Amino acid sequence: MLSKNQIKLITRLKQKKYRLQDGFFVVEGIKTIKELLQSNLTLHVLYTTETFNIDAKNEILISEEDLKRISFLKTPNKALAIFKTPKAKVVETNRLIVALDAVRDPGNLGTIIRLCDWFGITDLVCSKETVDCFNPKVIQATMGSITRVNISYINLEAFIKNTDLPVFGAFMKGETVYNKQLPKKGILVMGNEANGISNAIETYITEKISIPRFGDLQATESLNVATATAILLSEFRRG
Repeated sequence: MLSKNQIKLITRLKQKKYRLQDGFFVVEGIKTIKELLQSNLTLHVLYTTETFNIDAKNEILISEEDLKRISFLKTPNKALAIFKTPKAKVVETNRLIVALDAVRDPGNLGTIIRLCDWFGITDLVCSKETVDCFNPKVIQATMGSITRVNISYINLEAFIKNTDLPVFGAFMKGETVYNKQLPKKGILVMGNEANGISNAIETYITEKISIPRFGDLQATESLNVATATAILLSEFRRG
């Protein structure tokens, strides 16, 4: 049976301040855990209802009832692991970079991390107002891609202000991306779900691009930020 201290350590990691303070994050589900075990991330402890056959000191077999007590999911998926939070690496500026300006939804961030992995984007830079990439819901949505994308939380305005790269921003009234000759190197900025790119960041955008609407009524207000990121990255990689 799990001790009160073990349960406390796990459940507090649902909050960002404790993830930062303790240096750990939670991963759930056998498929995602196995992906992270094959990466360079360091496992702290694995609680599971069926053995993974890893180092015994890091694997603790528990009952399904105990798993329900510690899981953040409505339907727990056989295992919960705690990994040490990795340190972000230096951002490589000789390639295409995706930048997020206050993206708040965990599902959107997780999907964008998967998209970066799919399209070979090695660096994702985020404003400090963007949701934490080690939020359990973000981890779930990445499906393991978080191990293959370098994610940095920075002063985004200063980063963009001081870059020599062309800076592309997604706007409703930008130039259609289908008419653009897109470079191999640059920064693609995606904005907040409700408000788009902030005025402070907009100041430093060198190219405003948009995805045109083709519906007859032109009634759709906007695209989901993750969907828009997928379309734009596809266009950057097509050139």
